[in-house]
Amino acid sequence: MVNLKINGIPVCVPEGSTILEAARAAGVRIPTMCYLKDVQCVGACRLCLVEATGARGLVAACVYPVAEGMEVKTNSRKARNSRKTTIELLLSTHRKKCLSCVRSGKCELQKLAQEYNCDEDRFATDTTPQPIDDLSLSIVRDSSKCVRCMRCVAACEKQTISAIGPINRGYAKNVGSPFGESLADTPCVNCGQCVVACPVGALYEKSNTSIIWDKIEDPDVQVAFFTAPSVRATLGEAFGLPAGTNCEGKMVTAIKQMGETAMCFNMDITADLTIMEEANELMTRITKGGKLPMFTSCCPAWVKFVESYYPEYIDSLSTCKSPQEMFSAVLKTYYCEKNGIDPKNLYVVSVIPCTAKKFECQRPEEGGYTDMAITTRELARMISEASLNFESLPDTPFDNPFGTATGAGAIFGATGGVMEAALRTAALKLDGKAAPLKFHEVRGTAGIKEATYILRGVEITVAVASGLGNARKVMEMIKSGEKNYTFVEIMACPGGCVNGGGQPYVHDEIRNNYDLKALRAQVLYDSDRKNKLRRADQDPAVNKLYKEYFGAPNSEKAHQLLHTHYVKRRLY
Repeated sequence: MVNLKINGIPVCVPEGSTILEAARAAGVRIPTMCYLKDVQCVGACRLCLVEATGARGLVAACVYPVAEGMEVKTNSRKARNSRKTTIELLLSTHRKKCLSCVRSGKCELQKLAQEYNCDEDRFATDTTPQPIDDLSLSIVRDSSKCVRCMRCVAACEKQTISAIGPINRGYAKNVGSPFGESLADTPCVNCGQCVVACPVGALYEKSNTSIIWDKIEDPDVQVAFFTAPSVRATLGEAFGLPAGTNCEGKMVTAIKQMGETAMCFNMDITADLTIMEEANELMTRITKGGKLPMFTSCCPAWVKFVESYYPEYIDSLSTCKSPQEMFSAVLKTYYCEKNGIDPKNLYVVSVIPCTAKKFECQRPEEGGYTDMAITTRELARMISEASLNFESLPDTPFDNPFGTATGAGAIFGATGGVMEAALRTAALKLDGKAAPLKFHEVRGTAGIKEATYILRGVEITVAVASGLGNARKVMEMIKSGEKNYTFVEIMACPGGCVNGGGQPYVHDEIRNNYDLKALRAQVLYDSDRKNKLRRADQDPAVNKLYKEYFGAPNSEKAHQLLHTHYVKRRLY
């Protein structure tokens, strides 16, 4: 252990720690821009410069190691002046279209400029707008707002995609795609981790919420929203509520107050429906010799990853549609038939924590049932636009007949949740008796988790991975023959949907104070624990669907509406 002082505060940290880590341990804030915990630490932006004994000049706190007896000054005049100049230099090449920027109020550069009382025009340069790349179905890139922190590049590299990277050198350095192509023409899987990594408005989700407002105002159209499990666990953060706050009731109220024709359903129901189809598909593969391992298919970024990088394993993907696409199909068929609604007059909106779902709903293989997918951030902006005081809203239940789901559907938003929900039902199908309600081995935020279970004398080996870097490791182990799994769950975003590319922006300084992924996931596990219904086969709405419409899991009609197929994709 190393003892030192940060602004006169004694602190003891492990040997090898950086000044930034020591400062955070002491509760001292040092501004950063390029630093991203567990993703990038390069000391390039120079915002974290501090004075330290033994150093000839200012040093970058994020990379400079601590030493015994070191004394550090983080807020000296020299350090403050250096930071102010650095911020003003960043502002000089940043297109300052702040009032209409999606990151206004949540922009890290804007916040620092205000804190340091910066002159945005001190270093006047040409900030002529550059062409905006908006050809991707999910993500928009505005290079004129890029501050060259390279956080998006590091996030994409950690996902092992590298669809974006540095172009040119020195003053002309920028971020773009190989060969100058649009993001739409790269191997980008639309996961959106670059968006949540970007500190400014250079990357953001493609949004068309104005169309939703038009539909809400149309008296001939009913607008059906349905919300993914993890949205209730994160939406409150956009309104200043603590991480880990369950905002389900307020979320439903807010959506229903957007217009008289707005309805709000619970996507947990089609998470249960997905499990019924997926667990039966798994059971069939195990008992009748189907292709194993079977991979989950509810994450569209992961599905596109397989189609692009491991097309030889396309047949290993479950043919089940995601809960989003199942819900839309059910609404446009069963729900419309039951209520005498022309499907053309039902506008279906999915509220999701994911930017890749925007791509998914426009895949021709999905049937075109989802009219629009919006992120948690977009829903928050719509709530603000409607002048609703979110924190003061009362709780309202989801609309029927798609209001009550099981706890198994709720945990879908956490890494390992799909696996656990599937195992609960698969175990019942194989053993003919109630399965454990907790499969502890697949819980937690570890990047890769493994477990083996014995069901009716059959050994089932499972793996769970989150983050595409970990997904690639699992795929390579399978490909080499090192691992032989029966069932594999993979989510593209680290920690699962609770940490999706469409979730509220959180500065890395805040993330450092607690395990954000675990706090958000706990909301879902608490919902599961409190629910009297814990297995997908107990869902009354799902059972009604099978009784009145689909007949049985994996029936012909179920395959027609609830299953899909996949396509091999080129890398370039």
